[in-house]
Amino acid sequence: MSKESPISSTSKPEPNIGTRVRNFLIATVAIALSVALFLGLKTETTTASLDELGKQSTPLEVAVTNSKPSIMEFYADWCTVCQKMAPDIAQFKQEYAGKVNFVMLNVDNTKWLPEMLKYRVDGIPHFVFLDKDGETIGQTIGDQPRTIMAGNLQALVSGDSLPYVQASGKVSKFSAPVAPVGNQDDPRSHGSQVVN
Repeated sequence: MSKESPISSTSKPEPNIGTRVRNFLIATVAIALSVALFLGLKTETTTASLDELGKQSTPLEVAVTNSKPSIMEFYADWCTVCQKMAPDIAQFKQEYAGKVNFVMLNVDNTKWLPEMLKYRVDGIPHFVFLDKDGETIGQTIGDQPRTIMAGNLQALVSGDSLPYVQASGKVSKFSAPVAPVGNQDDPRSHGSQVVN
């Protein structure tokens, strides 16, 4: 009389190799889809944040007349550096609400061409800091670490000189459109001028 071990009598049969491979593939696909979904949502959220910042920004006309200091950001929806910085800018906007105007100027909108030329925007994001009278007190270009931006904003609010101006980080190249020169009534001129 042999007695069976309690373990062997209650254990289930081992799955075959085909079942193991199938389960492994299902788990791998599930992980890959989860990662892809997460990354896709992250990109959408960042773009949406940049879009929301643009929609909720203080109009430039208001910012230069309401006696509050301002930070103007020249940006574009396609700018990866702008997208990367959007969550920090959104957080600063909440932190400095009522103290600083946050003005967002989309470089893809030709309405802002005079401002792009005035501030010599050739890379984005391009930040311009304005005092409470609307006068330029500093500029930074490109990816700004959170601590650098925080230092500049704190100085802007307190009326001190900005500690980090003329700083350049990673930028997305941008070339402002140039107004055509010559006879603009003649569609054949294409901005060129005939010189005799």
